[in-house]
Amino acid sequence: MSLWVDKYRPNSLAKLDYHREQAAQLKNLVQCGDFPHLLVYGPSGSGKKTRIMCLLRELYGAGVEKLRIEHQSIVAPSKKKIEINTIASNYHLEVNPSDAGNQDRVVIQELIKTVAQSQQIQSNTQRDFKVVLLTEVDRLTKDAQHALRRTMEKYMSTCRLILCCNSTSKVIGPIRSRCLAVRVPLPSTEEVCSVLAAVCKKEGLLLPPELAKQISEKSGRNLRKAILMCEACRVQQYPFSADQDVPETDWEVYLRETANAIVSQQSPQR
Repeated sequence: MSLWVDKYRPNSLAKLDYHREQAAQLKNLVQCGDFPHLLVYGPSGSGKKTRIMCLLRELYGAGVEKLRIEHQSIVAPSKKKIEINTIASNYHLEVNPSDAGNQDRVVIQELIKTVAQSQQIQSNTQRDFKVVLLTEVDRLTKDAQHALRRTMEKYMSTCRLILCCNSTSKVIGPIRSRCLAVRVPLPSTEEVCSVLAAVCKKEGLLLPPELAKQISEKSGRNLRKAILMCEACRVQQYPFSADQDVPETDWEVYLRETANAIVSQQSPQR
């Protein structure tokens, strides 16, 4: 049994519920043939990853959803062994290089080199390039970002990069200039309410508009968080009531209690 946020995640650009004009532009980008490197950025929960996966499906078809988790071992020049997990299909590779800490430069160079040099399994029906999806690019060291810039140029013919981050302020200019920037803003309160209502309708539930608005505001318009909150409300009570409490996430409660404990006892005990 999967969570609503995974169960009802759109799997094609045509099924996206908001920023539809942007979805149409991405579709045109796929069809024009000359697919560039992309830098997709926006706040957490705005739908960046969902859009990227829809874009990959548009590029390669349903085969891109057949994912496998791979454990990679990379040996750095210092002979240190770096272990990192990646998610891959036959057409793309997803990795968070910042997981490797200060060795992120080595991870980027080796993984992109490996992907760029490997051949497509169904080259007759697919694109002549593979995609490497790098998440949390804004957390990469400057050394890794400069290495990434050089790698982008070297393997452009067989590999395209999709870079994903919350903010471009920590991404160096040379990388930004080599990518088509795609900003994914948060959905509006009305759009969040519309998505919540649609999810509840598919579940056979009736969601009061007042409760949908309360969830949207309490989640900060973070759509992923809003859907999780809505499901928590369903577990807590159904039928819904317009004024029922929206449960907070456990980590938020824990942080608030920790902060209150710190503030209530400001001086250390001897």
